[in-house]
Amino acid sequence: MRAYADLAQNLDEAGYSAKQIETFEKETAFYSEVRAAIKNNSGEELDTKPFEADMRHLINTYIQADPADLLGDLSSLSLTELIIETGIHDAIARKLNEKGKLSRNAIAEGIINNVRKTIIRDQLTDPKFYEQMSKLLEDLIQQKRDDTESYEQFLKNAEALAKKLGNQGQDSSKLPTALQGNKEAAVLYNNLPSVLAAAVPENTVEEPTPPYGDEYLTLALMLDKAIREKAPSGWKGDSAREAQVLNAIYPIMKRNKAATMAIFDIIKNQPGY
Repeated sequence: MRAYADLAQNLDEAGYSAKQIETFEKETAFYSEVRAAIKNNSGEELDTKPFEADMRHLINTYIQADPADLLGDLSSLSLTELIIETGIHDAIARKLNEKGKLSRNAIAEGIINNVRKTIIRDQLTDPKFYEQMSKLLEDLIQQKRDDTESYEQFLKNAEALAKKLGNQGQDSSKLPTALQGNKEAAVLYNNLPSVLAAAVPENTVEEPTPPYGDEYLTLALMLDKAIREKAPSGWKGDSAREAQVLNAIYPIMKRNKAATMAIFDIIKNQPGY
């Protein structure tokens, strides 16, 4: 492709006929579309999120510019993010099927693969939520295989799933009042039941717990407060500082090592901590 690009403007001077040049142009367009289709269907696009904090620091430190008006550039968004921002039909037109030549099956595969990539990438931030989203994705895949429902219904279901991913289950109407507006504590609250249940040793009778929303709410708020008050700056990735966080939450988790480590993994993946 690069070699062709270097020579494309001078093909006639290089001795190629008009017919050969036309053939080259068609083949180049075809393989460019194939490459784009493979990229979109595999979800292989550069994920810049891990670098955003460092990039912002560099920009804020070394670059000065007058404020600019936001023009709504959506080109940097992933397909899943674009579905959330613009709706599924615009997202397909902008990101997945710009040339309008992909089949419905290829479009469906592209949507499924991009949603799957989002779930895999973010699942550690809220295991319970993304487990539920994985089940919904499996339903979506099964719907595509069965082909019993219309393509339009598939798109509606895919859009609904993408928007749930974007919202990450933070429906404040379903949360206790004390957790509303506190995303990190809400994630802990939603995951504590499964974390504590999995940490019960074998051949042990689990003690009865108060109704969901009592003990788990208290634990979530205690954990959230401990992390915000006791976690040192820049603790993630620093073994000594991570140990301080573990020491802070260990008593709250009733000195259950397995439960402490499980909830710590979730805490560590919260951007807000």
